[in-house]
Amino acid sequence: MSTPTTFDEYLSTLGRLTGHVDPTASTPEAEAIKEATHELENLNSIDVASLTTWIEGNPQGVPVLGLVVGLGREKLKNALKDRFNTSGWVTLARVQPRDLIIWLDTDYDLVRLLTVQQQRAYELGDVLVARAGTRVTATQAGKSGRRVEDDIEAIAADLRISYKARTRFVGRNGRTAPCDLVIPDGEGAEIVVAAKGFDSTGSKLTDAVREIEEMAEVRLPRQFVIAVIDGIGWKSRQSDLRKIHALWTSQQIDGMYTLTTLDQFRDDVEHAARLRGFL
Repeated sequence: MSTPTTFDEYLSTLGRLTGHVDPTASTPEAEAIKEATHELENLNSIDVASLTTWIEGNPQGVPVLGLVVGLGREKLKNALKDRFNTSGWVTLARVQPRDLIIWLDTDYDLVRLLTVQQQRAYELGDVLVARAGTRVTATQAGKSGRRVEDDIEAIAADLRISYKARTRFVGRNGRTAPCDLVIPDGEGAEIVVAAKGFDSTGSKLTDAVREIEEMAEVRLPRQFVIAVIDGIGWKSRQSDLRKIHALWTSQQIDGMYTLTTLDQFRDDVEHAARLRGFL
């Protein structure tokens, strides 16, 4: 198995899992948001310079620009944490306003989307699509959550190793623990993998830590226990991520990977499978 990296080195390999959803049909509801949109509509021009000046005077309006490009408050915080190592948009708007606007424009097409949405005439269908937006977002979040699971399953299939996905495995004293992939099966588990990908934050990240701790607790000495973890949501829950990393550095689990290090994950799984006679 691979040698543990430092926590900061591991943190730097985390990336965004969810794709960008075009928010053209979105409509703001709160009075504060409406006031901000009126101010934006009254700008003489929509460009990086004018928006930089606007957020300097309206730092609380940054979430409105987030809504323009389809980022709710939680996703905006996580994206800011990923890019600027802080989720405080008020401070960023005051000390790095131009950098903030350039990032929103480069990564999320802010200027074009704001221009298009200001000039567009909305119909009933657009309103109904906007009301369904949270449901669309939830669907995308579910897909991102399965991405890490799907990627590790694809590697096991490509190696032509017998495996089971999303099940439980038997460990010490007949105790069981959850896992997202086990080789070859739960009863005869030799290699067990946790796959936890989140771009958002919440109790589900703490639940993921608890599952991996349970895996480490019930493992037999001969069993390989490894985790593949990714998504920028972990950057806002670093205390949870540190708990998993500590299991790796203390050798309670055998490996910890992200999607950018899946090549190493594949090599380590293949090596472990050869040791156990599966290849």
